[in-house]
Amino acid sequence: MAVSGSVDFEPDVAEYVEEAFERCGLIVSTGYDLKTARRSLNLLFADWANRGLNRWTIEQVSLPLVTGIADYPAGILTMTVGTVNSFIEGENITGVTSGATASITSATSATVFAITIPSGTFVAGETIAGGTSGASTTVTSAVDFSNVRSTIDILSAVIRQNNGTANQSDISISRISRDTFINIPSKRTTSRPSQFYIDRQITPIVKLWGTPDALTYTLVFDRLVRIDDVDNPQNTIDVPFRFYPCLAAGLAYYISLKKAPNRVQLLKAVYEEEFERAAAEDRDRASLTLTPSRDYYSFIR
Repeated sequence: MAVSGSVDFEPDVAEYVEEAFERCGLIVSTGYDLKTARRSLNLLFADWANRGLNRWTIEQVSLPLVTGIADYPAGILTMTVGTVNSFIEGENITGVTSGATASITSATSATVFAITIPSGTFVAGETIAGGTSGASTTVTSAVDFSNVRSTIDILSAVIRQNNGTANQSDISISRISRDTFINIPSKRTTSRPSQFYIDRQITPIVKLWGTPDALTYTLVFDRLVRIDDVDNPQNTIDVPFRFYPCLAAGLAYYISLKKAPNRVQLLKAVYEEEFERAAAEDRDRASLTLTPSRDYYSFIR
């Protein structure tokens, strides 16, 4: 008998819901069943984020650094305007109507700024003015924070010098805690950044120390981001094939809490087993070399 030759099995949301209900000894019979299952799926993804189980959503972000600015969004944050002409990197911009302020970190196109986290809310259609250049333009759409807010955590970071040139080099920077950062006495010291603190607000911020002293630095970091939400039953789900069993088991457990309490313990045990198996597989693999020390042998002679 010939094998299928296909490797495209990818259940959609409705199929996962049917599988979960069947494990609970139930069938999907109403629209509300789909609604409550979709909500449970999104809550399950939040649980996975807390457990760190979504390494397939690791993304690398590069942010050009600006002299004198130490705080940056933990992702891509841009503002679409009429024109970026005459504005200066590093200058403050202010909304004439809203009074919101931010700093420009780069111009990514003729009509888009990369900016720091704003203080206040810029309004679409208002005029913004540069504090140094005196230039002005119009905000054409509201600032979209979704890319930055999708960041769960930062795994590692480097400072890249001379980005894109033959002399490009990456220098590791260390992550520090909130307590360590708050106790740094000279936060405005200018130098090549050597440490960072991730302020995990709803809109997370990367705080660098020292404050960049040149325009040749780029902050490059690997971040863990949220799994895409489940919005309708026809969606497929943002998980790789090897996590399908864990997803089905987790959804069945979550649904049993509401609809099949007599199966909660069984389905919880199955879910935790599937989770442990998936988590054990979802890890970095690297060669390990052990070199014996000669010190002991020298001592006994």
